[in-house]
Amino acid sequence: MTTRQEVGEGSGHARYTYRLRVSSTALVGLDAEWARCRWIWNECVAMSRKVHGLNKDVTEKTACGPAQLDKMLTEARATMGWLRAGSSVPQQQTIRDFGRSRAKALKDIKTGLPMRQRAGMPRIKRKRDALPSMNYTRRGFRLKDGRLHLAGGIALTVVWSRDLPADPTSVRVYRDSLGHWYASFVVETAAEPLPETGRAIGIDWGVKETATTTSDAHDLPHPQHGKSAAVKLARHQKQMARRKPGRGKTASKGYRTASHAAAKVHKKVARQRQDTGRKWAKTVVRDFDQLAVEDFKPKFLAKSTMARKAADAAIGATRTALIELARKHGRLVHLVHPAHTTMDCAQCGARTKHALPLSERTYACTACGAVSPRDKNSAHVMLVRAGLNPAGADGGSPPGALLLEAA
Repeated sequence: MTTRQEVGEGSGHARYTYRLRVSSTALVGLDAEWARCRWIWNECVAMSRKVHGLNKDVTEKTACGPAQLDKMLTEARATMGWLRAGSSVPQQQTIRDFGRSRAKALKDIKTGLPMRQRAGMPRIKRKRDALPSMNYTRRGFRLKDGRLHLAGGIALTVVWSRDLPADPTSVRVYRDSLGHWYASFVVETAAEPLPETGRAIGIDWGVKETATTTSDAHDLPHPQHGKSAAVKLARHQKQMARRKPGRGKTASKGYRTASHAAAKVHKKVARQRQDTGRKWAKTVVRDFDQLAVEDFKPKFLAKSTMARKAADAAIGATRTALIELARKHGRLVHLVHPAHTTMDCAQCGARTKHALPLSERTYACTACGAVSPRDKNSAHVMLVRAGLNPAGADGGSPPGALLLEAA
């Protein structure tokens, strides 16, 4: 049997991200605050490694739960003036972030997930590699006269590209790979239902096309943003390779310039993919009440011959944007298990005896004689498995007959 998960309407939380203008004084304060938070994170990692015996030089065993980490922070702030000079809010939130990361890794180990699917245990954050990211709860920040004031006397100018729908409950201040600072506010939101259309759509994810649907007008062709930027990116990466510093040597100005240029290309491509996915998702959510979406996890494609094209398609980001917008606007999403969706016939339900090779792009049913493009047939199968009429108008359920096997 196939599984089905439904995502309906309801209130929730949303993130609103804005660019920050950081003065030299504020930058000094942010860097100092991040140095304290990074030290606390690394201390938590060291304590966790003692518990799990990853440090061979340490023989004693200690607990590493929230109570022990909070006690460690209290003792450290009492004995270290440098740590006590910073706000306790981002330091406590660093411990909460560490706890969630560690709990996820332990859960994956306990459930016996394969190594390639597990979340790794938290690792040391090195000064050269880790990008600053600090979380503040409501008692650690305030908005006044359009500026963001953080605990510790740090004032930041926010570029308000849009208004916040409500008072934020928390904010994460972080810096990206280009050196730009951002503030990401968490806001409680309510559903904004769209007018009912009485229509349903089936969506199949792919590499040749990012999304193939039962409606030709709503197919999402592969945008190929990464392919378009490949030449420019390769030029900057070659410059980095030529100027790469030797071991133990400081990077030259030319290497840093080339590295920054490459990061700009990566950032632009990521934004283009996100923008394309959101615009398409908005159109689908506006035109259809119910969405039968393939519950596809594209991570396994990273080790296949289609890895580069699959990454450029950004299936995961597009799928996430679709589900978030559907939840926001009160649409119903059916997540359909992807097993055998390319082998079943959407017309009669017959299943081929063998999996179709990727080179075969046309599905021909030997039971009923139906012929259709492979991905289109899979999109219609999504509707059938979700219990919707493939016509997509009345939302009725198809006959519950057993699957036939093609001759």
